[in-house]
Amino acid sequence: MSAAATLFAIEGFNRVSLEDLGAAAGVSGPAVYRHFAGKQAVLGALLLSVSQDLLDGGRRVVTDSDGALAALGGLVAFHVDFALRNPDVIRVQDQDFSNLAGEDQDEVRTLQRNYVELWVDVLAGLHAGTEAAELRMRAHATFGLINSTPHSVRSHGRRIGVRRARPLLESMALAALLAPAAPPEPFG
Repeated sequence: MSAAATLFAIEGFNRVSLEDLGAAAGVSGPAVYRHFAGKQAVLGALLLSVSQDLLDGGRRVVTDSDGALAALGGLVAFHVDFALRNPDVIRVQDQDFSNLAGEDQDEVRTLQRNYVELWVDVLAGLHAGTEAAELRMRAHATFGLINSTPHSVRSHGRRIGVRRARPLLESMALAALLAPAAPPEPFG
């Protein structure tokens, strides 16, 4: 799966062959069929497993946390860690989601919606009386910030070290998630 994520991220799903996938995994192209029905099934397995892992990990963080603020900090740290360890997967999700089979797209979307709602539930404990739509917007904006990692950890060809990127991403994400709501616009 790791080899597939790297190939899909670099080349794009449509330019990777089963032979390429097999070679990257140290087997022949036809040997891939022993585990997957085809290239699209590899993509589906990759994005489904990652989406399930995010949801399961997020649930563990919330369950193991003492209060909403601790849960939010834990979710942010968890997601930043995921993004820093899996930039290829984020690229594949961004560029090749549309290449998933329809059933896999539906299942990935369901897992991702459940992950978002986990964050919304935690945020509701910190922003009492705030509409769920605004809390979802906060979560999605934060995912955008954190998931930009595959692009932002490189600066003119040089990598920004994880030790520098991690605390910056975490503090920026928490600042966005905890920011007070903007005052309503006056009527007039």
